[in-house]
Amino acid sequence: MSGQHTKNERRRIRRHRIRRKVSGSTARPRLSVFRSSAHIYAQLVDDERGVTLASASSREANLDMSGIESKGKIAKSTAVGRLIAQRAKQAGVSRICFDRGGYLYHGRVKALADGARAAGLDF
Repeated sequence: MSGQHTKNERRRIRRHRIRRKVSGSTARPRLSVFRSSAHIYAQLVDDERGVTLASASSREANLDMSGIESKGKIAKSTAVGRLIAQRAKQAGVSRICFDRGGYLYHGRVKALADGARAAGLDF
């Protein structure tokens, strides 16, 4: 054993370190992000009850890409952020805590967060 960790193991270590500090409640659910190589997924989770309040992903057919020039992954992430914010408002949620899932706050993760903030979520 060389003590070296793979890329996914390092992300898993960061994710668990973040989850020790970030927990969603009924008043302020956790916005959890998962990023695959092609798509991005977001969930609003109430950790006290163990319930997912809303979810959105870039795989959905009804993803609204209006007002976005490009059709790349960052643009889709922004659209997913706006969609999860819209669904959060329908669920009666306006304040959240952000769980980046061990990913760096950069690129697609940042675009999702910016899209959610632009649509009215407070974090």
